[in-house]
Amino acid sequence: MKKLLLMIFAVTLSVAASADTDPRREYVDKYAQIAVKEMKRTGVPASITLAQGLLESRYGQSELAVKGKNHFGIKCHNDWRGRKMYFDDDRRGECFRVYSNVEASFRDHSDFLRSRDRYKSLFDLDRRDYKGWAKGLKKAGYATDPLYADKLIDLIEDYELYRYDRNVKVPEKTPSELESPVIAVLPEARPEIDYSETVELAPIHTIYEQNGVPFLYAVEGETSDAIARANGLFAKELLRFNDLSAPCTFEGGEIVYLARKKTKGPKGVSKYVVESEGETLWSISQRFGVRMKSLLKMNPALSGLTLEEGDTVNLRK
Repeated sequence: MKKLLLMIFAVTLSVAASADTDPRREYVDKYAQIAVKEMKRTGVPASITLAQGLLESRYGQSELAVKGKNHFGIKCHNDWRGRKMYFDDDRRGECFRVYSNVEASFRDHSDFLRSRDRYKSLFDLDRRDYKGWAKGLKKAGYATDPLYADKLIDLIEDYELYRYDRNVKVPEKTPSELESPVIAVLPEARPEIDYSETVELAPIHTIYEQNGVPFLYAVEGETSDAIARANGLFAKELLRFNDLSAPCTFEGGEIVYLARKKTKGPKGVSKYVVESEGETLWSISQRFGVRMKSLLKMNPALSGLTLEEGDTVNLRK
């Protein structure tokens, strides 16, 4: 009788423990550190990454997640050269990416968002604005489900995933930090470096800061693609950071930003008076670390005009 009671008690405990196990919570606990690592690397909020992983992979239990280690439902597209699997999704027999491990899937998810033009506006949002990111992903067409954003937000709030976005240093500052009190002055001259050696090596740059944004001085003959590659950026990212429309080769001495410029000029510098002919809104944008789009909004009368000596350009409003 005692043995029977012990067996019943053991089974009861086992059932109770099983009932208390939440596979979604287990998924979060298992992959949270990878999501935080990716947030540090690329700026994609860890809360968004975890919520998408939960939803897209059915907390790691979907066939695509189990067999293909694909936790985000990323399809092959034309640029994929890895292994593939085929499933019926929006259409029959669609091609999906296959990864060697789950961390590779998380990494590719971050790179996928960072490299696609349709998602670039997301990176202008505060990294803690998970609602904005969720709605932005739906608007950009990440998923066809009309309730996709709401589902992500519910997961983030139900499992307090927003906690993982806190105190994480991301590659570029968030909009809430735009009013940084630190103002850097452009150096008078850049260091002289001898590149006469016959061996082709990437130039060693000194990283400066203007208006709270890191930048370097390009070396003669250096390309935008090479600078992006050397600094862990996508080529399109570097172009976007510098308001460039196409890859280019630099003449030498140009300012090249390695992160998104600000929407306002440095504190205490509200206006700039054009000093010489040949200056453009773009050159002023680069000089003060202000986005071209913001300069145009603050100076609508100057749009499309050639600047002349004495013209006033608003840097803050």
